[in-house]
Amino acid sequence: MTRALQDGPGGVPGAPPGLTGVNAGVALHMLVDLLADGDVVVLSGAGLSTESGIPDYRGETGRSRRAEPMTYQTFVGSAAARRRYWARSHLGWRHIARAAPNAGHRAVAELQSRGLTAGIITQNVDGLHQAAGAGDVIELHGSLDRVVCLTCGERTSRLLLDRRLRAANPGPLARPGAINPDGDVVLTDDQVEGFEVVDCLACGGLLKPDVVFFGENVPPARVQACYELTERANLLLVLGSSLTVMSGYRFVRHAATRDIPVAIVNRGETRGDVHALLTLDAPLGPTLTAVLSELGPPR
Repeated sequence: MTRALQDGPGGVPGAPPGLTGVNAGVALHMLVDLLADGDVVVLSGAGLSTESGIPDYRGETGRSRRAEPMTYQTFVGSAAARRRYWARSHLGWRHIARAAPNAGHRAVAELQSRGLTAGIITQNVDGLHQAAGAGDVIELHGSLDRVVCLTCGERTSRLLLDRRLRAANPGPLARPGAINPDGDVVLTDDQVEGFEVVDCLACGGLLKPDVVFFGENVPPARVQACYELTERANLLLVLGSSLTVMSGYRFVRHAATRDIPVAIVNRGETRGDVHALLTLDAPLGPTLTAVLSELGPPR
């Protein structure tokens, strides 16, 4: 395995800021060669979106935070928990909705436009791959742009829910605290108290963001599609994921058991490093921009 070392001896010519050491330069050029062969499947995580201002749970922006993500069991089992979630998410979703794609998202879209990708799988729920111009993205954990009714299954837009929640809560918006990775914000109990939650317009059932909560399973058909995509890859490229949770890590293991090379670009070590042909500990946007530069202009 080739590993990029941030404490290496000096900078690497042509490499992005933060990528140093002789091994780092070797790894960067090795990654370019692997990408040039095409049929790359991208697996992206929260680290790809941190440069857009969206924090992550376990990377550099998550280490100082003690965020407790909402679980499915808590959400469906407690009206108070649902009120707390929707009050916080009502404010936090605005931050996600305003976020713009960064250089990393644009680089992935460019790789796709050049015909070098076989598919894109993302663990993120922010829609930034699509906003950057990528298509046919498998959203492993769903999207915050949609809302689903747990009773009738109807899916509606988050914009519609936002208008309904504004109408049900016409007072001044609370001043939020820190933004959390799953699109909500920190609010005090006093700020949550009195928040009015709305139900499904079609049947009166409970509304939930169309995302996979902790304790909830990714739909089997979606998982199978990701497995099949991985099996057709010449390279599985992991971008910005610690691979701590099994939902993404299983595709790295799947690739490794079939001798499909795995490359990982992430800040810090990952659970999948032992399966990787190469790893780069480097900032995502600058690194992927450098990779595109090394690939040269589109043919």
